[in-house]
Amino acid sequence: MSAGRILDRMPRPLDPLRSFKVKTGLLVVAALFFASLMFWVTARWPFRYALAMALLVSLAVTQILAHGMTSPLRAMATAARAMATGDYSRRVRSTSRDEIGDLARAFNQMAEDLEAADRYRRELIGNVSHELRTPISALQALLENVVDGVVDPDPARMRVALDQTERLGRLVAELLDLSRVEGGAVQLERENFAVRPFLEDVVRQSEDPRRPQAVIVDVQPPHLRADADTARLHQVVANLVDNAFRHGPARTRVIVRARPDAGGVMIEVEDDGPGIAPGERSRVFERFTRGGSTDGGTGLGLAIARWAVDLHDGHIEVVDTADGCCIRVRLPAA
Repeated sequence: MSAGRILDRMPRPLDPLRSFKVKTGLLVVAALFFASLMFWVTARWPFRYALAMALLVSLAVTQILAHGMTSPLRAMATAARAMATGDYSRRVRSTSRDEIGDLARAFNQMAEDLEAADRYRRELIGNVSHELRTPISALQALLENVVDGVVDPDPARMRVALDQTERLGRLVAELLDLSRVEGGAVQLERENFAVRPFLEDVVRQSEDPRRPQAVIVDVQPPHLRADADTARLHQVVANLVDNAFRHGPARTRVIVRARPDAGGVMIEVEDDGPGIAPGERSRVFERFTRGGSTDGGTGLGLAIARWAVDLHDGHIEVVDTADGCCIRVRLPAA
């Protein structure tokens, strides 16, 4: 075991005290007391020996008592130097209850936040690179074959190229949404609106002529109204409807329900697809998580939906159903 770790494990007798000034005063009193005690014990010694012994004892007492007062500062300096090189794993022992202890705990929290931000940055770069590589490689291979004359640019192949381009566009748009939400650039602009026309408009704009769709809008009572940011809520419902069609069978049926809920509103999007395994339900709202799906989605739609709901101080979750998947959004009253 290194000397630094041995010193770090030494007891800190002054840690229970809540004031650094009180600790300093107690340190001075203790040093004077033990120096005087040694002078009394060594009263018959020659003065120079008695003085030397008193100084040594007072110095030892000072080192023992002051160990816990200054060691967090040294540990923070060492950790800060490590952070400058990209190592955010260092933590400071923060057992003291005074101002230095508060500083050590704040330092540890800062280190955790920086470590999480660095980990997120690395994961984001890796995930985005992976997501971009697949459509770009497919699009490049197709275009190279067309340019080299290996294949003809018939409608079917152009449709494949368009699909890959749309996938790239969708990923870029979702990443921009993600950056705005996490950067705090999204502000809520609440308004009172009728829920049924709003949901019908979202469903209409989500229609895709390339896939058969059957969406039922069920609002009870029919005149239900809500108070929310319609742009952000449109994003939530559109992402949930799109997610239902992506993960469901070819002719899946989607039900969009709305009900009053404790002064606010509850919206559910249910499909008759394969559903989400219970073990995956807590993770589907994380970035780049697809719940086992390999349909080419970016894995950001549900994460963006969760952030938009959080902006409203609401709650989003996957609820139990007999068949398929049901995602419930609860928006509190404004």
